Amino acid sequence: MAGSSRVGVLALQGDFREHIAVLNGLGADAVPVRRPEELATVDGLIIPGGESSVMDKLSRMFGLAEPLKQAIAGGLPVYGTCAGLIMIADTVLDAITGQESLGGLDIRVRRNAFGSQLDSFETELEIPVLGDPPVHAVFIRAPIVESVGDDVTVLSSLNDGRIVAVEQGSLLGTSFHPEMTGDTRFHEYFLSKL
Repeated sequence: MAGSSRVGVLALQGDFREHIAVLNGLGADAVPVRRPEELATVDGLIIPGGESSVMDKLSRMFGLAEPLKQAIAGGLPVYGTCAGLIMIADTVLDAITGQESLGGLDIRVRRNAFGSQLDSFETELEIPVLGDPPVHAVFIRAPIVESVGDDVTVLSSLNDGRIVAVEQGSLLGTSFHPEMTGDTRFHEYFLSKL
């Protein structure tokens, strides 16, 4: 239950404060995670939007990359939004030189698939697992899931078929930013996995 769950939000870079606010509003005990010892205390983790290559570098600098990989492999529920989706993807198609992902989610993802900040947009998405009404989705320099493995469930796609929300076991990923819209259903869905 949300009230008894301690949920970490990776707080190295990006919009982690917004996720913490949403989680606290839902009754979860939300805490920033910057160190391995903080990661060890949480029942689930959100990796927020931001810049995936910077998050990757900082996670290694802070000694968090390996503990994160081990936690994901061990079944820790993790929800990645935008850059967070890139971080938990097994394959990043256009990673910058030296960029690594944490892996765990059997997808191939493309960074900044829609172009620059100027190409950001909003749309309504049908997401059957969340029910009605459609989810108002905000895309900011968003990635796209180009292909998924056999164990990955596609939760939503754009009208042109490009995949923007997926799950696999305890892992959840969206190309968009649900923490920005006031619609808490994705966070609630994640909390239901804890």
